Amino acid sequence: MRRDAIRETLAQRCGDAADARAVAEATVGTWLQMAARLAPVIGVRGVDVLFGRALYLTSAKFPWLAISEHGDAAAQLASIRARLEAHEAAVAAEAGYVLLATFTELLATLIGEALTERLLLAVWAPSPPASELAKAS
Repeated sequence: MRRDAIRETLAQRCGDAADARAVAEATVGTWLQMAARLAPVIGVRGVDVLFGRALYLTSAKFPWLAISEHGDAAAQLASIRARLEAHEAAVAAEAGYVLLATFTELLATLIGEALTERLLLAVWAPSPPASELAKAS
């Protein structure tokens, strides 16, 4: 169920313009929401360590996603965004999905399925499309 929620969330956030840039923005934006929800529970360092492990595991399938530089989190996210943007949309979408799914699976191993679901439920909850948000303004 969680994997489906991740895939649907990314697809929804990409919208109709599912080009590589939209995929990169959706992936990084979703990641930032996840990190913000998790940092109070497992700490910023815990989030960073799990993300590094997820990135390492994901780079086995997508070697171009591997980051060799050890900068701060913002620099790493900028690098990931650029790497996703440099590939075809379908490949970038799959890489982004695998990265977030791998991270979530590692998290569930650490803190349990129930707590993982509870902490990230708001991230996966569907939000209205941008066109509906514009109408409400």
